[in-house]
Amino acid sequence: MIHRLWTHDAPLAQGSNEEDIPKLELFLLKDADPKGLVIICPGGAYHRRAPHEAYPVAEWLNAIGVSAAVLHYRVYPYAYPSAWLDGKRAIRYAREHAREWNIDPEHIGMLGFSAGGHLASMVGTQFDAGDPSAEDPVERHSSRPDALILCYPVISFREPYTHAGSREVQLGPEPEDHLIQLLSNEQQVNENTPPAFLWHTAEDVAVPPENSMLFAMELARHRIPYELHVFEEGRHGIGLADEVPDTARWMELCERWLARRGFLP
Repeated sequence: MIHRLWTHDAPLAQGSNEEDIPKLELFLLKDADPKGLVIICPGGAYHRRAPHEAYPVAEWLNAIGVSAAVLHYRVYPYAYPSAWLDGKRAIRYAREHAREWNIDPEHIGMLGFSAGGHLASMVGTQFDAGDPSAEDPVERHSSRPDALILCYPVISFREPYTHAGSREVQLGPEPEDHLIQLLSNEQQVNENTPPAFLWHTAEDVAVPPENSMLFAMELARHRIPYELHVFEEGRHGIGLADEVPDTARWMELCERWLARRGFLP
């Protein structure tokens, strides 16, 4: 089941083709008490959305008792703030439809891989409470996720740890300093940032593990609950990491974390 996030053209739309229309693709559990929903943001350097970081992840979440949705956010040639607007809208949209989808509007999380992790952490640090007077009922809801799951995420747009390709798509080849700071999500953590589960691999040379470490350090400084795992083995972009058994334990650890956060039945 696929839902357009806006019934009309999305903000900053450049056309009306499929890639101009941000959507949520739903994988909802049936016959269960309302519980958590996790919105998945696949990676792809903001150039594409990698399928192996989308549909297998939704299947895993369903298997552990969590409803899921894949966010088809806008990628190149779209730049900031389009994907961020899509991410915030996805959280609001899920809250507006919580009763219909049999989910708890206070247990809506966001999970992102690589550049999708940048998007998720941007939504998780730069959200708003909604506009109670908005004509569109979706816009009346908060865009704050209740939990973040960040998988080998791009966090910082600052040197020396950024992923240059993701930064260039979002901000162009010569970004202004204030935008680099704004989209360096470790710089945006505050006392209202949601709890986070982060994992990375020490072998990741595309997006260095320092990205996750920087975010975790800021969560710690602001006393936000978090869990951080840096596994020894695994290239960048391994998704569920099925081929690296030790690293694949992130799923078991994350399941326990989600249970502690009240996302499981």
